[in-house]
Amino acid sequence: MPEGPEIRRAADRLAEAVVGQPIESAWFAFPTLKHHEAALVGARVRAIDPHGKALLTRFDNGWTLYSHNQLYGVWSVAKAGERPDSTRALRVAIETARSAILLYSASDIEMWRDDELGRHPFLAKLGPDVLDPSLDEAAVEQRLRGDRFSGRALSVLLLDQSFLAGMGNYLRSEVLFQARLLPSRRPRDLDDDERRRLAHALLDVPRRSYRTRGTRRYAASVNDTPAGFRFAVFDRAELPCDGCGGLVERREIGGRRLYLCPRCQR
Repeated sequence: MPEGPEIRRAADRLAEAVVGQPIESAWFAFPTLKHHEAALVGARVRAIDPHGKALLTRFDNGWTLYSHNQLYGVWSVAKAGERPDSTRALRVAIETARSAILLYSASDIEMWRDDELGRHPFLAKLGPDVLDPSLDEAAVEQRLRGDRFSGRALSVLLLDQSFLAGMGNYLRSEVLFQARLLPSRRPRDLDDDERRRLAHALLDVPRRSYRTRGTRRYAASVNDTPAGFRFAVFDRAELPCDGCGGLVERREIGGRRLYLCPRCQR
């Protein structure tokens, strides 16, 4: 499943294609959404915002399209009137005079009034978005100290979207490596320096991944991709750690793979 940086980059591409332009046609595959098609003609998309792994396409008529790609959904951009050849099932098409944004394969799609969106059952459970620029390290440290989260192993906590939305499996491994912490540690057992390192990594790693426009897999050394994001440990089992030269390990925790350096992480 795409993680926060990938979802936000997708939102950027969609927004660049259609924000501010009058909608000339709207189409929904699901019968329960069909009555929204006519109402969207003439409206404009005012923003496309991610929250965690959901996308919110906000229209200027008081409605918002909620979508979650889950495992198989894909948003695409096309020229107006064009539909790329695909074996995927088209679910949503929003078209302006210039461009179309198309959602394929997803099933979690709803229209909500803006003033009711805060009651959405999925969005209401999410923590702050890890890529929200207003979220700072002090706020993350406070969440780590709170009773709700402080007693949970980091391996589990870092995938809990109610803690920080947008985190995922590769981010979890990379955050723990940068913070030099083992996945079995709990926030309540960390000292102040460890907690500060973790709060910093929880914001720095996903934001660096987003800024550098995606992940780059293993290179000979970190200096080979100085401007890009590369995996330090994720998907690098049995390869040497850049920090200490020891071998990176792969572990299965809760049915999900996690990578770490047992020498660097304590």
